[in-house]
Formats: sequence, C-alpha cells, structure tokens
Amino acid sequence: MIDFDHNATTPLDSRVRGGMIELLGDPALDGNPSSVHGRGRAARAVVDHARRELAAAVGAEALGVTFTSGGTEADALALLGTCRALRRAGKACGLLSTVVEHPAVLGAGARLELEGIPRVFVAVDERGRLAPGEVVAALNEHPELGVVSIAAANHELGNRYDIPAIVAAVRAGVERPIVIHSDAVQAFGKIHVDFGAWDLDLMSVSSHKIHGPKGVGALIHRQHHELESLWIGGSQERGRRVGTEAVPAIHGFGVAAGLVARELDERRARFVPLRERLLTGLRAQVPEVVIHGDPDQTLGNTILASIPGCVGELMLINLDLEGIAVSTGSACNSGKVSGSKVLLALGVAPELASTALRLSLGKDSSAEQVDALLDCLPRIIERVRAHAPRPAAGERS
Repeated sequence: MIDFDHNATTPLDSRVRGGMIELLGDPALDGNPSSVHGRGRAARAVVDHARRELAAAVGAEALGVTFTSGGTEADALALLGTCRALRRAGKACGLLSTVVEHPAVLGAGARLELEGIPRVFVAVDERGRLAPGEVVAALNEHPELGVVSIAAANHELGNRYDIPAIVAAVRAGVERPIVIHSDAVQAFGKIHVDFGAWDLDLMSVSSHKIHGPKGVGALIHRQHHELESLWIGGSQERGRRVGTEAVPAIHGFGVAAGLVARELDERRARFVPLRERLLTGLRAQVPEVVIHGDPDQTLGNTILASIPGCVGELMLINLDLEGIAVSTGSACNSGKVSGSKVLLALGVAPELASTALRLSLGKDSSAEQVDALLDCLPRIIERVRAHAPRPAAGERS
C-alpha cells in the first residue's frame, strides 16, 4: 500500500517499535508507575524520561506535560477542564475558536454550550486564513469569552497558522486575561513547534501523528495551570488525568518525540519537495483541479484537491483498489458523504466539496510513490466520471 494519508496516522517507526519491544521484554520495567517498590520506581523512571523527551521536543517544562489517550482527549481536557475551572472561579469562561477546527475542538465546544458556557466563532477567509486582528476584535466584542483555541495547522487544508502572532495580538489587544490553547496535533512532526516561545497556556499533541504508537497523546500546559480533570478515582498525572499510565506507549511516544527533535529538518527536506512535485503533476494531469487552502503558509506535506465531477469517496475507493491510500478529509469525520465540513465552512459549493481528496505525505514518502499516483490518476478519473450519476431530465447538471 502506497500511503498518502499521513495526516490520519503515521506508520510506527522501527526504532520506536524496537524500544517498545525491548521495554515489554524486561520484567524489571513491568511495574505500576504508582507503586513505591523497585519495579514501580523503574516504571516511573520510564514515564518521567518520556515526559522529559517530549517536553524538550516541544519547548516546554517536563512538569507541564500531562499524558492522555491521544490528541482528542488532550483537546477535551484543555477546553472542558479550563472553561469549567474558570466558571467555578467566577471568571469569563466562554470559548472562541474558528469554524475549521478539528472535530475534537468543535465537539468540546459543543459540549460546553450544552453546559451553558458560551461559544463564539471567529471568521476565516475563503482560503481558511485567519487574521490576528479578527481574534482580538471578537474577544473585545464578547467580554464573556475567556479561552481561545486555534489550531497550529489545519488537518484538512494543510494551512499553517502564525500562532505567535495571534498570541501576541491577544496579549497586547485584550485587557482581561485570556487562556490560549493550540491544537498542534497536525503541526508537531511537520513544522517546528515551541510551546514556550509561542507563549501558549495549553497545547495538544499526539503520538501516532509522529510515527509513535496509537493510544497516547499529551496536553502541554503551564506548570500551575488550573483545570478540572475529566475523570475521577485516582491521582495519576498530578490528578489531571487519572488511571494507570500506559508505560510502553508513553515510552514509544518519548522515543518518537526525540526523533522528531533530531530529524525534523531532514524530514522536511524530503517531503516538502515531494509536495511540490505532486502539486505540479496534479495540475499537469488534471488542468481543472481546484487546490484549496492557503498557497503560501502550508505544512509542506498536505494537498486538499477537488477534481470536478469525481466524488471523493469514489476516488478513494478506486485508488484503494490500486493500492494507494488517500482520504476525503479528517479520519475523525470519515463515513460522511456530504463533503468536507472544512470546505463547506469556507463557502465552497457542496458539489465541489464532495469531490475533495486529501493527499498527505510523510517522512518515508518517495518520488516513485508520487509518480505512481500521478500515473494511475487519469484512468481513475475517467472511470469515476463514466459511472457518475446523470442528472434527470429537467435538472441542472
């Protein structure tokens, strides 16, 4: 299978796998990290080492890393936990985000609304771009807002957002304290991410997006940030995320994070030119193709393209039969045939939104794989269009 769906997940790096297997094979490290005996302390040391590795990779303090089950839980903990804590303290607790956030952030905002905590959306343009001044204006217009959540990169468009500029504008332009969160799940591993330099309060990351194991992520936060836990019954992760830690997965996350810290520039030097090769080939093979998103500020690995007359789901199935994996948008929103919700939010016509394909490259992608996709694309387009439903008599095509 040729993988053009790295934004959904990345294959487990062999070095990460090797580290996890070694850990699983060592009975001395098989203890409960909360136990005080030697085997428990050894497991705790593994968790703490991974915490330091991840903190160093994202420019944070080790005590500001709380491990979760993934990016979705990290987003939920950041937003539900913070907004609930602010409401309990009698402070402004409403949430400001964009309409193109990941479903994890949108879902957390919807839950907050059910609890009576207000939510406001700030506008983006037709390319999904966001002006820092728009965030400041919305916050000043709605004094009930106390939390901002803006992704560092969009999961479908591949847009990269200037988080430092947004944070600086908010800090300078809004008089009341504002808690700022960024979902960096898609950004981490593709661009340089720096929690401290970006002056954030909260940031979400995930292991399986950086060639680590699935089932583990982290909320990065200021060391003494106040938030309500989503769980009850234990004191692990300083009470923020209770339950016995998944030591092997956390270890794998730490190994993967360390590899990102050492290899990011090398990885970008590989996949960024491949994206340009793919983009050039798409435009040559399919002149009518529509490329969505910001053409200038990109992750460097993602293309969201619409091929008029070719329903995205049918293209996905036909490419899958050729041994090529792509997606029609967020894997957390798959199964929907109405078109990309991100594109619909940008005002793209439903007919065009339903034809979108997301192509995302990774550190192990190759020119041969790009050429293989481009070579089979014309016949797949012809096949899909040949089987497209014909408009009934009297209907507009």
